[in-house]
Amino acid sequence: MRVEFLTAEIGSTTTVLSAFSCDASGTMKFIGQGESYTTIDENDVTVGIEKAMKALKKTLGTEALEWDVLVASSSAAGGLRMTVHGLVYDMTVRAAREAALGAGGVIKLVTAGKLAQRDLKRIEEATPKLILLAGGVDYGERETVIHNAEILKNVDPDIPIVYAGNIEAADEVYEMISGNGRDVHVVKNVYPRIDELNVEPTREIIREVFSKNIVKGPGMEKIYSVADKPVIPTPAAVMLAAELFSEVQGDVLAVDIGGATTDVDSVTDGDPEIASMLVSPEPKSKRTVEGDLGIYVNARHVIEHIGRCELEREFPNLENIVENLTPYPKDSFDEAFSVRLARYCFEASLRRHAGSIKQFYGPTGRIEVAYGKDLTAVRSVVGTGGILSRSRFSWKIMEGIRTLSERHEKELLPKASVKLYRDKNYIFGAIGLISTVDFSSAKDLLKSSFEELGDS
Repeated sequence: MRVEFLTAEIGSTTTVLSAFSCDASGTMKFIGQGESYTTIDENDVTVGIEKAMKALKKTLGTEALEWDVLVASSSAAGGLRMTVHGLVYDMTVRAAREAALGAGGVIKLVTAGKLAQRDLKRIEEATPKLILLAGGVDYGERETVIHNAEILKNVDPDIPIVYAGNIEAADEVYEMISGNGRDVHVVKNVYPRIDELNVEPTREIIREVFSKNIVKGPGMEKIYSVADKPVIPTPAAVMLAAELFSEVQGDVLAVDIGGATTDVDSVTDGDPEIASMLVSPEPKSKRTVEGDLGIYVNARHVIEHIGRCELEREFPNLENIVENLTPYPKDSFDEAFSVRLARYCFEASLRRHAGSIKQFYGPTGRIEVAYGKDLTAVRSVVGTGGILSRSRFSWKIMEGIRTLSERHEKELLPKASVKLYRDKNYIFGAIGLISTVDFSSAKDLLKSSFEELGDS
């Protein structure tokens, strides 16, 4: 049997292999999936890919499987761990952080202003796979970023550094940090002028650096013996899928509720009227990661957020459920509990992702300003990931969005008329991967792989 595409998503615990092939009409279709555990502990992730391949062959009912292209993403071994350093937190630091998150980075440390020698220890303890240095608008303040380059030149030379700061300081910064054979990349400033973001060049180079250096990660040395194209961070693949979805269906929000975190990706310019009220610029494509919102690893945090007393009224045997909680519900009680936690994670993550309108009183009277990401123009919300893709209660988890903007009037949330979709085959990230090699096929998959949810 031969297929056009295989995608491998190498996670911290599981490796998922998905197969895609054209039907009789020439339209790209999802045809099957195989899964196995990720073999980081065996120092070779290709072993896990091979195990997933065996499972896929069984699913497809074939003993032999060939393919034209295999593309892969990874979040294994901690994913793309990064530290981010800038000048002013609400300006260059925030711009650099947006670029890092949108590229799929797992940010372990953020600093603003001048680094101290003791910060080197904090950076080392964060064990980054990449460092992003920014600071200053173009032709503006340059002292801080040059000082920070002087400090960062002493970090492990095996750690690549991306410089995305004041263009006037670029040559001097490069000269400082490129010693000892370090991999250094200079890109356009993420914050070239006041109130202007330019994150996409930085996102692209971060993905490239990840692809180039992934072979240095534990168990990843042989990844390019199976992958035909550059490996990218799995969160970056999801963002690419969201951006593609926005081209097909308009402004979109994608939510992935996991055992440990809840990720939210939005692609929207927002409402022009709100844009005129914004205090600071926001990127069109934005990603946030809520590290305390998860339905297994972080279940106890979510319980505290909801309120233990409230949950005990709904689940009298709460403590017993929590003590015996597993990633996969064992019975209807476990399932109902996971759905309850997921509903909270879904709504809380959206509210944290969204901006808000605040009122101030000045000499001319009351004025309103907007902070953060405007989601009011979002037309579609996609539920992806474990429980939102697999659960028969996806609608129950997501339906709260219909009243969310009414319950929180000053928050820039999607409107009640928004359409809800479920990534029924759990291939949102895979579609993002395929879009890097065949845009048309990725669009075909978007049109056939999402189930619109309704009251039924």
